[in-house]
Amino acid sequence: MFTLKRKMNVLLVLGMLISSILLGCANNEASSVPKEKSDKSVTLSWPRDIGTMNPHVYNPSQLIAQSMIYEPLVRYEEGGKLEPHLAESWSISDDGKEYTFKLRKNVKFSDGTPLNAAIVKKNFDAVMKNSNLHSWLGVINVLDKTEAVDELTFKMILKEPYYPAVQDLALVRPVRFLGEAGFPDDGDTSKGITEPVGTGPWMLTDYKKDEYAVFSRNPNYWGEKPEMEKVTIKIIPDAETRVMAFEKGELDLIYGEGVISMDSFNQLKESDEYVTSLSEPVGTRNLLLNTTNEKLADQRVRLALHHGFNKQAMVEGITLGLEEKADNILSKNFPYTNIDVEPIEYDVKKATAYLEDAGWKLPSGKTVREKDGQPLELELIYDKTDPIQKAMAETVQAEWAAIGVKLNIKGVELTVQIERRKAGEFDIDFYYNFGAPYDPHSFINVVAEKGWGVSEAHSGLPMKKELDQQVQEALASTDETKRQQLYGSILNTLQEQSVFVPISYIKKTVVYQNNIKEFNFPANRDEKPFNGIEISK
Repeated sequence: MFTLKRKMNVLLVLGMLISSILLGCANNEASSVPKEKSDKSVTLSWPRDIGTMNPHVYNPSQLIAQSMIYEPLVRYEEGGKLEPHLAESWSISDDGKEYTFKLRKNVKFSDGTPLNAAIVKKNFDAVMKNSNLHSWLGVINVLDKTEAVDELTFKMILKEPYYPAVQDLALVRPVRFLGEAGFPDDGDTSKGITEPVGTGPWMLTDYKKDEYAVFSRNPNYWGEKPEMEKVTIKIIPDAETRVMAFEKGELDLIYGEGVISMDSFNQLKESDEYVTSLSEPVGTRNLLLNTTNEKLADQRVRLALHHGFNKQAMVEGITLGLEEKADNILSKNFPYTNIDVEPIEYDVKKATAYLEDAGWKLPSGKTVREKDGQPLELELIYDKTDPIQKAMAETVQAEWAAIGVKLNIKGVELTVQIERRKAGEFDIDFYYNFGAPYDPHSFINVVAEKGWGVSEAHSGLPMKKELDQQVQEALASTDETKRQQLYGSILNTLQEQSVFVPISYIKKTVVYQNNIKEFNFPANRDEKPFNGIEISK
């Protein structure tokens, strides 16, 4: 029975007006979710509908739900270690072009059909049929052909060496595996799938768009079966409504990035009634300075802007200490990023000196510096739906005003922000790296690869050609020592040039009821968080 229905049976006699009010409230709180609870189930919230559960496409399908159903050949673990998953082993040819995977025996999809090399190849073929959709992913760009060698042997042949190929296969999408029953007749999954059939530990067993999704244990799962029997995801778009549902006991946990306000997280933490935790850094908040703007092409101006705001105070004030000030463009918990760099600290005197040296003078009686009759005026765009970006933009605006820089800030839709970045139609923008398992290779690749706006923003650097060459060498290198040296050089150059201005390290948050134990954040930023969760009796 639904809680909403029980309430309505009592309240209908009060008239249609009250019923309408109750329905509006129920929709807001996603209270029409089936309320069957047991010691073996867990309920969490998510801000948007889980989507179509197509493993080979992107939005609106949600990564957390896709990862419950579909699995990779290899999985990403802490520190960038790659472990066998659907593939029990793999080998790489000496020239770095051929990858041979030995698949596990006796792996079945949720409908009981076997996983074999033929179905693995069919999934790769479906992805490659629409490779233009996945051109952001390095392995797709270098993949030449695939082969089902025998029932349990699958081979991937590249056009050229690309060392992160296996790491790219650990992503939640687009290279995960749909069972035969899920394919449309023409095999083109970009148009949709017939049903979400995967090898993962969970199956989607009940679903109402924009309200809830219920996942039950896959009886055919090949690996260690989850402790829980059921996971229910309630769709609750509003963050404060999420918190209210949690405090009422309607949710067992709230998990993710930005899923509740930092004020709410701290209040729940301080209440001592619940358990709260923060993950290791999953990404970095950076400002991206566009060197195609003549003013920002001057490194002295970029360094002045970097020195010209107190990121420590800003991070503490806006994120309430839940995030850490970022000195490195990439945090040190990714492969090849554990390097020491010279932090660019808050220093108004240095900022002023750099601007003076660059010829930007402050005329008597004015508040904005000028050069050749032009004011030092810039624009920062931000996602208007992101309160942290807005607050940070306002803070930077005020602090740069103190060194004679006029910063105009403009909130835009996320899609507009991305399109303006790609088109190079910005002075300064917020930019976040993808996190594990995408980085660091995806991060340096986007610095070199045109079309995303990041490479173009670096085009004013005098060493850009050399930087791009180092990126290409790092991605193709089969020499681990050389690769580490190249990463060190690339990241130090980016640090010194201050086209990226690191602000803070993003972390995932979780708040859960005391009946949950053994919660662990996944190493893969986009993976489900349910492995190892136990419910105390």
